[in-house]
Amino acid sequence: MNIQVENPIVEIHDLTVSYSRKPVLWGIDLTIPSGSLVGIIGPNGAGKSTILKTTMGLIPVSSGYIKLFGKDLDEVRDKVSYVPQRESVDWDFPASVMDVVLMGRYNRLGLFKRPRNADKDVAMECLQKVGMEAFVKRQISQLSGGQQQRVFLARALAQDADLYFMDEPFAGVDAATEAAIIKLLREMTAKGKTVIVVHHDLQSAVDYFNWILLLNMRLVASGPTDKVFTQQLLQETYGGKLTLLSKVGDLLEKEQFPTRE
Repeated sequence: MNIQVENPIVEIHDLTVSYSRKPVLWGIDLTIPSGSLVGIIGPNGAGKSTILKTTMGLIPVSSGYIKLFGKDLDEVRDKVSYVPQRESVDWDFPASVMDVVLMGRYNRLGLFKRPRNADKDVAMECLQKVGMEAFVKRQISQLSGGQQQRVFLARALAQDADLYFMDEPFAGVDAATEAAIIKLLREMTAKGKTVIVVHHDLQSAVDYFNWILLLNMRLVASGPTDKVFTQQLLQETYGGKLTLLSKVGDLLEKEQFPTRE
């Protein structure tokens, strides 16, 4: 199932991506509507992070194309924000929490310009939104994993983009941080932002997202959660591995999805 939308904020057409000649993504074709909270779901090695990195121009395309806001990335880069996996960042880099969040303002500052007080005010506001204002002078390396993730989110918020790509923002964080993050993402989409998240927990996916991509090197499905999150399509995405996810299996057999909060 692949539901196409008019005037999509993200359009991917016939996308194939290879690492040293071995295809990681095959013939991906999809559109995503503006203002959605989107979950990219699939087994390990399915190409979930790859699709984000390719969209952000970090991995070359073997064939096909990606359009954001109907344009190439270079034309709309200031409208797009990317939050990589926490593991991929050098946390020993000597920077304070405030320094990291101000990096989100650089697009608006231009080269070699120093942040103004107004930028620092925006950064502080973003830190308050993620509950990290008390850590403003702390070195980023001295924070816990959940705190680092919150600072990363504040940096993305400071950029004030329209389209956000986040690679496993819930990985390795405590329950309070996860609840704070999903609340924030819902607030962002309520204001018309589009947020696309790589996610690995099937049980929360049905509650968190209103649009889901099921991916396993190929696109299995893309569409509204209630249409796509079915036993059959999940089985197709995960194969035999789905039987290990017993709680989700039980939930899906009953076809009784929890209502949204």
